[in-house]
Amino acid sequence: MSSKGEHQTVPLSVLLKRESESEKIENPEILHGQASQSKKGEDFTLLKTECQRAMGDGVATFSVFGLFDGHNGSAAAIYTKENLLNNVLSAIPADLNRDEWVAALPRALVAGFVKTDKDFQAKAKTSGTTVTFVIIDGWVVTVASVGDSRCIFASGEGGIYYLSADHRLECNEEERERITSSGGEVGRLNTGGGTQIGPLRCWPGGLCLSRSIGDMDVGEYIVPVPYVKQVKLSTAGGRLIISSDGVWDVLSAEVALDCCRGMSPDAAAAQIVKEAVHTKGLRDDTTCIVVDILPLEKPSAPLPPPKKAVKGKLKAMFCKKHSEASSQSDKEYMEPDVVEELFEEGSAMLSERFATKYPLCNMFKLFTCAVCQLEMKPGEGISIHAGTSNSVKLRPWDGPFLCSTCQEKKEAMEGKRPSGSRHGSDSD
Repeated sequence: MSSKGEHQTVPLSVLLKRESESEKIENPEILHGQASQSKKGEDFTLLKTECQRAMGDGVATFSVFGLFDGHNGSAAAIYTKENLLNNVLSAIPADLNRDEWVAALPRALVAGFVKTDKDFQAKAKTSGTTVTFVIIDGWVVTVASVGDSRCIFASGEGGIYYLSADHRLECNEEERERITSSGGEVGRLNTGGGTQIGPLRCWPGGLCLSRSIGDMDVGEYIVPVPYVKQVKLSTAGGRLIISSDGVWDVLSAEVALDCCRGMSPDAAAAQIVKEAVHTKGLRDDTTCIVVDILPLEKPSAPLPPPKKAVKGKLKAMFCKKHSEASSQSDKEYMEPDVVEELFEEGSAMLSERFATKYPLCNMFKLFTCAVCQLEMKPGEGISIHAGTSNSVKLRPWDGPFLCSTCQEKKEAMEGKRPSGSRHGSDSD
């Protein structure tokens, strides 16, 4: 992840220790708003502040924001909204301190997404949903995403950061290769006579996305394994925008930020939706969540200057590059008060996402399924590394372990076994 040279990703434990040893930094104030215009009634949101978790002798709080853009019906979006958070939290051991809890989130999010997908598919409903799921703990923001809804962050220093991935087949060559190698086909809609129209889709099914929750009628190479990014914000704060493709199909990140500059979160969300609908009409459900993460002493959002470049490693790693940034800025050290990346991973392979090199290696219990948390008898679990190419370093009896049904799910996602009969779909 790190580029060559003197810049290196700062370990999470170092950042948290730095924070605790300095003057006490108050947790930010979280203000949020949302707006939506409905065409199909398949967009749903989750907004929860002041969620509580036990930590030592006390209780810590965190906030959760989720956007679920359903297709082929609303069942998957509703089910995911109601169950994903609990599935994520159940994958985190109860006796972790704060830095361990934050470090455990990326892997727990993977487990929670896969369990939610597995449980929903057991209901034999064919709808699907994209998910953009944000957890804010202090100044640490963790984002997990499947599909084409997106999350951006505008920092107080002026940078625009992209915290989610776009899993549209049209723009993601790596995902197209993964699907075809797993047994799927990628192509445009054939109208007869050799004429092909529209965006690239996965066949059978015709889904434009490579990752989602649900969509059991398409094929299990459409996986629920999320792209996850975790960052630590500076105490200058900033603004998060989480929107469905109804917004991003029309507005760039810069336009979305500029059109709501100086507005409260509620007014900002409404303005972004209004701007998107005004530009091309209401062609799809169009939903926006705006979250301001503010120092307690500041009454309004620290809206960034529009053209200030972000320095150092982050610019090359995951911040939008501004054309006016000089080459000299790439050579400078990061300022201490900027957004710092803690974690980023987008692999669709569970064996890679649950690798033992992960910072919190003792996260999974020996006789508990790493995905669904099912308790197993000794010898029942199947190592997640069984059959992988890195068996030289990771032995088949090394954990974490999966139950038999989650192992079947893993093999189906990797194209190692037929995933059952599939039917056509008109999903978008």
